[in-house]
Amino acid sequence: MHYEGPIYRPPSEADSLLVQATVGCPHNKCAFCMVYKKGPPFRVRPVDEIKRDLDEARGEYGPGIRTIFFPAGNTIAMPTDDLAAICAYAHDIFPHLERVTVYGSSTYIHRKGLAGLIKLKNAGLGRIHVGLESGDDRVLQSIKKGTDSQEQIEAGLWVLKSGIELSEYIMIGIGGKERTHEHAMNTALALNVIHPHFIRLRTFLPKANTLLLHQIRKGRFQALSPHEALRETREIIRNLEINSQVASDHYTNYVDIRGRMPEDRDSMLSTIEDALQMEEEMFRPVYVGTQ
Repeated sequence: MHYEGPIYRPPSEADSLLVQATVGCPHNKCAFCMVYKKGPPFRVRPVDEIKRDLDEARGEYGPGIRTIFFPAGNTIAMPTDDLAAICAYAHDIFPHLERVTVYGSSTYIHRKGLAGLIKLKNAGLGRIHVGLESGDDRVLQSIKKGTDSQEQIEAGLWVLKSGIELSEYIMIGIGGKERTHEHAMNTALALNVIHPHFIRLRTFLPKANTLLLHQIRKGRFQALSPHEALRETREIIRNLEINSQVASDHYTNYVDIRGRMPEDRDSMLSTIEDALQMEEEMFRPVYVGTQ
């Protein structure tokens, strides 16, 4: 098995076989992300190399693998035929395989088009994890996401129409104090149009060697306090009008809220209200500012 550069996977893929298909991230400009900033440049691994790694995993772990995740940061950017080939091959050699999953940004999903996504579905791609981050165009522009709300909505709808499961990630606090209301409302609006299978919450936590940390130190971006982040989360949950699974399965979040909309909305809001009764000093610091 061969791995190069940072290898990350969603918490929901904790039990999945990880076989690297791409290296790095083809965008690598997001103002909040440091994962691939100092890593190797983006490239697609040759299909034959990936197949050899799959063969090695088959020999090491046997035929019983049930889920596979193909890192790295934006594997949907692979040429469609290449990604389809490794998805199909994985299903060929692992007869019990239930799901093949990748990360994919809206920009590169959109470039695939509906026809490309259908081809990937037919080859065995089962789920795409997408960093929506925000549905607010001003926020998306400020964090250098490289997309806008319309492209994100279209990409999400095409994923669903193809039959692939869609997991959308939203970032609490990424609009800062200035855009917290607009970020919450426009993100809920985008999600209501897309109607993804999963909505996964991440709370913005400034990271070293990122533009947003630099902006915080210069006073150009004001990060939300724990209570402000909770109130923003509450506003999003209140305005969701879809049948989706919500999860806050990440260390950055202040509270663990999870459930299915709309039936578990009141329970999630109650958890947030309970957390808002706690003193802010009881939560982790927003960030360590001198590192």
